[in-house]
Amino acid sequence: MNLIDTHSHIYDEAFDDDRDAVVARAAEAGVATLMLPDIDSSSRERMFDLARKYPGMCLPMLGLHPTSVNDNPHWRDEIDQVERLLHEPPAERIYGIGETGLDLYWSSDFLAEQSEAMRAQIELAIEGDLPVVIHTRSAWEQMISLISDYKSRSLRGIFHAFAADVATYRRLRDCGDFVFGIGGVATFKNSRMEPVLQEIPLEQMVLETDAPYLTPVPFRGRRNESAYVTYVCQKVAEVKGISPDEVAERTTATARRIFRLG
Repeated sequence: MNLIDTHSHIYDEAFDDDRDAVVARAAEAGVATLMLPDIDSSSRERMFDLARKYPGMCLPMLGLHPTSVNDNPHWRDEIDQVERLLHEPPAERIYGIGETGLDLYWSSDFLAEQSEAMRAQIELAIEGDLPVVIHTRSAWEQMISLISDYKSRSLRGIFHAFAADVATYRRLRDCGDFVFGIGGVATFKNSRMEPVLQEIPLEQMVLETDAPYLTPVPFRGRRNESAYVTYVCQKVAEVKGISPDEVAERTTATARRIFRLG
């Protein structure tokens, strides 16, 4: 089985004691590639360090998370830094822009700032022919309104941790070349994700963990890690009535296309 975890934060401090073992377990589970979404400048060097240690396996992105905009008077400087790194990159290739997006769960007071930051990052993605990785929490109507403005701009990307309903999927699918990141939430008994998984064609899905967050059953409540993407794969296979190997093959092909891998 050849899997790609399209969203893993294993550079997070939660992995400081056993990061190498976590990478090894991912490889043993058949996870050949871990895409590393950026959060902000406070953790970026840790992300690059991991990418340098595991070249070809841990692949970095650049971006500013929406919650890193909140209460941050210097968020525009953060966007400027992302732009500088794209134009004067380190040795590592940059594989995407993100994660960016809208998150109104903690506060709705920063919608204007988050929207401005997201639009700036979308422009960087379009300019650099890079995918954009989009985080959305408690903001689907606002997200649909914003992303609809780019229908004709050749934008591609991933709606990360997608757990909205079928109607939302249908409104988003034609807003660009977008695929939908399926993670641990799909395995939760109360997630109501089965109709969504049935609706979304396999070619529009990629698999992810969001490690260390959103741990799938049977490890829910514990730290997530990239090896656990196999449980997401198994859940999708169960709902689709196909083999996990087929899910792995087709979602990996989609991830490779979106990120221009090989």
